Amino acid sequence: MGRLFGTDGVRGVAITELTCELAMNIGKAAAIVLAKKSKHKPTIFIGKDTRISSDVLEAALVSGICSVGANVQILGVVPTPAVAALVQQKNADAGIMISASHNSFEYNGIKLFSSTGYKLSDETEEEIEALILDEPEKMQIVSHENLGRVTHYKDAQTDYIRYIMKCIKGNLTGLRIAIDCANGSASATAKRLFEGLGATVFVLSASPDGTNINDKCGSTHMENLMQYVSDKKCHAGLAFDGDADRCLAVDENGEIIDGDKLIAICAKSMKEQGTLKNDTAVVTVMSNLGFKYFAKDNGIKMLTTKVGDRYVLEKMLEGDYNLGGEQSGHIIFLDEANTGDGQLSGAKVLEILADSGKKMSELASCMEHFPQVMINVKISSKSREVWKNDDRITGLIEKYEDQLGDSGRILVRESGTEPLIRVMLEGRDFKLINDMAVDIADKIKECTA
Repeated sequence: MGRLFGTDGVRGVAITELTCELAMNIGKAAAIVLAKKSKHKPTIFIGKDTRISSDVLEAALVSGICSVGANVQILGVVPTPAVAALVQQKNADAGIMISASHNSFEYNGIKLFSSTGYKLSDETEEEIEALILDEPEKMQIVSHENLGRVTHYKDAQTDYIRYIMKCIKGNLTGLRIAIDCANGSASATAKRLFEGLGATVFVLSASPDGTNINDKCGSTHMENLMQYVSDKKCHAGLAFDGDADRCLAVDENGEIIDGDKLIAICAKSMKEQGTLKNDTAVVTVMSNLGFKYFAKDNGIKMLTTKVGDRYVLEKMLEGDYNLGGEQSGHIIFLDEANTGDGQLSGAKVLEILADSGKKMSELASCMEHFPQVMINVKISSKSREVWKNDDRITGLIEKYEDQLGDSGRILVRESGTEPLIRVMLEGRDFKLINDMAVDIADKIKECTA
């Protein structure tokens, strides 16, 4: 993990942790590093979500970028994947999204994209960090006619909607759907998009006020949507997170369909149509054990990576695969997009639903969901990494792994962001895995006290 950049950009409480000064310096350093190769005056696109702090951080980024001689085009409120797509389509030199994704409103974040629309490599992030933290004097500011200019990209939302519509071959006529926009970026695009594809659309949580993003709504709080879909007899519901790069769904009975099941639905359909490259889906170690059995039953190869969409993308690019994602609903369709896109994912799943003539619950039944137990154990910083070499802990894990065999699995890992060990067990027998999880968690507490 970098000194500023986490697994998905720079994040913190807006203005006090992620300060205006830091945002300005990120703007300066990003403009210098990302525009190094360009022979012309570089242009950087900036998009944002609906948080009260997004405008303030946008102003700071603009100041930084223009002060080192690069131009800015302001996209306004758009989903994160819109920045990635538009940067690539319009040949900009880089893109920046201001968002803290699924976090509550007091947080904000800065995500950077290269000219190809991909998130930055670790090396590029390290180069930007080094400029900000170690060699700020190298960030030469300019004056007079060398300053960067600021323009507004007026049709950013419309151009993004058109791009998603082009990715969908079928239409959604006859479908009644509910969408929860999390009072975030999807509020600006989702209704127009899904109506444009032919669906009858009911919209929830699409009145952002700067402080209600992800507040008891969106893909992290799906109770309202679940209730609404079953009350209004919709065919399905979609829930996005604050910056709309994730999507989870709800079937006609109001039951949640998580990212694993959505990937399964898409993988099965793509395999049947002969469009699933190398018959492979890329998922993370956190994907439900049921996905492994689904893949086996359907002749699909399953590859796993570390947790984080950037690792999924790396593996997809490495092996030329075109479908991958996470349980959280972050799904990448590499033929159409360079990053996870919630509205693209939602539209793809609804396209399959409309074509199939089935109910959403029938589509989702292609994968059995194994019960899962997760316990977080707090540890002191001195116990980090040490527990892995403690035979009392590893011995107990091995004993239970032997006992479960193929009918379950155990994943014990340290959090990348907090002093926690996450103990995760899956298996068909909930009581058994719950007892084992408690036992392992207690053993870790006892041995790291």
